[in-house]
Amino acid sequence: MEERFLGTGGLRVSAMGFGCMSLSAAYSPPGTQGEMVALVREAVEKGVTFFDTAEAYGPFVNEEIVGEALQPVRDRVVIATKFGFDIDYVTGERRGGTNSRPEHIRAVADAALKRLRTDRIDLFYQHRVDPAVPIEDVAGAVKDLIDAGKVGHFGLSEAGVETIRRAHAVQPVAALQSEYSLFWREPEQELLPLCEELGIGFVPFSPLGAGFLTGQIDENTVFAPGDFRNYVPRFSPAARKANMGLVEVVKRVAARRAVKPAQVALAWLLAQRTWIVPIPGTNKIARMNENLGAVDLVLTPEDLAEIEAGTVHFNVQGERLPEAVLKMTGL
Repeated sequence: MEERFLGTGGLRVSAMGFGCMSLSAAYSPPGTQGEMVALVREAVEKGVTFFDTAEAYGPFVNEEIVGEALQPVRDRVVIATKFGFDIDYVTGERRGGTNSRPEHIRAVADAALKRLRTDRIDLFYQHRVDPAVPIEDVAGAVKDLIDAGKVGHFGLSEAGVETIRRAHAVQPVAALQSEYSLFWREPEQELLPLCEELGIGFVPFSPLGAGFLTGQIDENTVFAPGDFRNYVPRFSPAARKANMGLVEVVKRVAARRAVKPAQVALAWLLAQRTWIVPIPGTNKIARMNENLGAVDLVLTPEDLAEIEAGTVHFNVQGERLPEAVLKMTGL
């Protein structure tokens, strides 16, 4: 598979990564832990080298799945995980809010290393900015972990421009992870230009708009109990109906190219910058194989122009996250 670099520190990953959250939570019920381990190993065999997890996914069980799956091939892959929520790093108790105090970061790193069955975290993200802790202190704590050999590179998730600049001045940021897709193009305004200026890679999560850009969802779709989309304003039946015009653009290009809509949406992201690495997630092998097919899909200038004309001014209905989550992200 094609490889790309995140940041300027030599972090090389597959052009398409694997978002691991759905292995244990958030969407449709996952399979057994053994089935999810097998899925991750199948991704490795298909050329994926970049796997994204977090202590908060579970908590902990997601890192445990990833650790078990990747231990036999550890030197062939790049593992990213995250700190930053106020979770007891021993019991997994969620205490609410954020916690990026340096001592907590160090404890989370040590606990994650054990769950991931490794001696290093290749990319360690701050999951959400902590308003109570100066970002310079956060970057300094990660710098210390890098100097100690426990962490390879520093990342930020859902951070704003000023925060990124301040962090980068203390410890170079290799990657910024934020939502980005044809369903959410706000990063084009400030974040992508900043990443280009500073030499920071960009990792879009939810690159298929939480499944909406696959063309398999409409206003009549019923999500499983526990699926987070049941609580997202953008996925209300009315919003889904209003937003179908966006999907129709993708479907037209997909039909002409004889590919799947999801592959067009992912190929569009890959075409935006050479340092963008999407991390679509799934708990199904067929869907994973479909997503990976996007790496070989080269959209023509005509394809890209049609997508741009049909989507750039589309007024997407519904907030991308519940209000409480939006307040927490500061975005």
